[in-house]
Amino acid sequence: MSLLAQPLSLCDWSLVTSQNTISARNLTLTYDPDKNPVEVLRGIDLDIASGEVVALLGPSGSGKSSLMAVLSGLERSSGGSLGVAGQDFTTMDEDQLAWARRGRIGIVLQAFHLLPTMTALENVATPMELAGDPDATAKAQAELEAVGLGHRLGHYPTQLSGGEQQRVAIARAIAPGPQLIFADEPTGNLDISTGHDIIELLFKRRQDTGATLLVITHDVELAERCGRIITIGDGLIASDTAAA
Repeated sequence: MSLLAQPLSLCDWSLVTSQNTISARNLTLTYDPDKNPVEVLRGIDLDIASGEVVALLGPSGSGKSSLMAVLSGLERSSGGSLGVAGQDFTTMDEDQLAWARRGRIGIVLQAFHLLPTMTALENVATPMELAGDPDATAKAQAELEAVGLGHRLGHYPTQLSGGEQQRVAIARAIAPGPQLIFADEPTGNLDISTGHDIIELLFKRRQDTGATLLVITHDVELAERCGRIITIGDGLIASDTAAA
């Protein structure tokens, strides 16, 4: 049986419903628990509905990026229960989490993380090709055109501006058609004007696809663009409110 086809155990079906893309209960993350334990997440309870646009707001060191890493499957939690995009992340090892992310979760980071030896088209298409998608190149080209880079398909990252590189990163995240998109400080390496354009693009592509979007930020103005603001403090949810 494929890893992606493995059923959830009966006790975990309540975590993953058609209404919730994410459901977490008492989620914890502790680094170096045996020698010098550092509690990063100290018991997160969280439900995010399908199609929601949510901001995770908080200062540096609050735990918001660590929470994103756990929710996206980049990091295993230390305890608690977690259902994401139809999968029970609680029992998965690192390899299984990597498989579970494919096609389900798109990630846009502050650092663009483009491969310098690959063109824009190759940077977007290659992850889908590795996942066995026979239409990877066509999907990559279509998404690059959707983010305004149809004329830059053959350009390498060093030939692109910072804003263009982040557009490639957004295309790479969205091209597989994920249910869930994470954006961690997506404008952190950009000037104000370019950053504004990138946010407008990210929100538009999310609206076009209907994906759930979590934006990790310390920018209150950006957070208020989202439908819901979750404030993280000292590894806990300090507040959870609808945006004004």
